[in-house]
Amino acid sequence: MNLTRRRSKDARAESWQIFYGDMKVGTIGIRAGVPTDVDQWGWSCGFYPRSHHLEHHDGTAETFEQARADFEAVWQDRLAIAEQK
Repeated sequence: MNLTRRRSKDARAESWQIFYGDMKVGTIGIRAGVPTDVDQWGWSCGFYPRSHHLEHHDGTAETFEQARADFEAVWQDRLAIAEQK
């Protein structure tokens, strides 16, 4: 099963919801209210609702492409752990 992205219709800034099948597993979006000299993109990865804080990760990136790559690297680890349970 592949990850899919859906543009959030409610977000004021560019934001994407990430799904694995029909299960939401994260987001990638432009960070609001941050100075222009810091990473503009943020991402979060984990199963929703958040069942345990160690099963959820987030970070920032300079570009959408980097945020996507960072998200996907963490997702591969999370998916491997979930499949072992």
